[in-house]
Amino acid sequence: MCRITNFFKLIFLCLLFVTNTANANGSSIRIVTSFSILEDLVKELGGEYVNVVNLVDRNSDAHMYQPKPSDALAIVDADLVIFNGLEFEGWISRLLQNSGYKNKQLIASKGVDAITYGDEVDPHAWQSFHNIRVYIQNITRTLIMLRPQHTDEFMRRQKQYLNTLNALEHRLIEQLAKIPRDNRIVVTSHDAFGYLGREFNIQFLAPVGLSIEVEASAEDVAAVINQIREQQVNAIFVENITNPRLLQRIAAETGVTIGGRLYSDALSNTDGPANTYLNMMRHNIESLITAFNPT
Repeated sequence: MCRITNFFKLIFLCLLFVTNTANANGSSIRIVTSFSILEDLVKELGGEYVNVVNLVDRNSDAHMYQPKPSDALAIVDADLVIFNGLEFEGWISRLLQNSGYKNKQLIASKGVDAITYGDEVDPHAWQSFHNIRVYIQNITRTLIMLRPQHTDEFMRRQKQYLNTLNALEHRLIEQLAKIPRDNRIVVTSHDAFGYLGREFNIQFLAPVGLSIEVEASAEDVAAVINQIREQQVNAIFVENITNPRLLQRIAAETGVTIGGRLYSDALSNTDGPANTYLNMMRHNIESLITAFNPT
């Protein structure tokens, strides 16, 4: 009787081990993303197979983010941490080290066509349809590596997302082609749209550089005001992550009306016009087209 009982115990333990192993292999990938644009991409590409914790909230600035103790706790439990790189999140390396994180890391921007100014790199590479395809490939490849049994589903989601992206890009290119290049000049809060400008032949002027941690000098503001007057700029936009006071001052000085809000380093709230990456790109470019051609 004792032998029979032990035999059934052994069978039960084996079944429990197999079940737990299967659950572990099939469970959602626990992912931490550094900011909202990456969070959206991961959810779109991973679907039901990812469980995402995002660090920098929507409408918040990742340049100046101060990590919280809860961020370290989230990272310790993660299977994968995804961040932009290109020195965008100056705090991320310290956070990873302090948390003792040992699992997989992904620099989402790895392989993009980066813009550099001397020794400084522009980290806002997601503001480019060409570059975001690199982000998408990097994320999908990593998801497949972590859960190869779901390869077909990850590839299906990638293809579907890229088809939607391609259609949006084509439509926006057609709309912008109607605007003369000399009219495509816009002033924004900081220099976050260099990639968008390069891709769509738009000239962006900004009183502040790549990071809003550095305040604009009086000379920088005066230079932008002079350019607005000399080039007859009629498009000024505030950003969702910056204080609008500086641009309001520039608008008052030049008599140019602020055309609205652009989304640079973070998505809008979920009920806003830029609640996903695709909606952000659509909103930004369509808003610019309207401002370039007010008639």
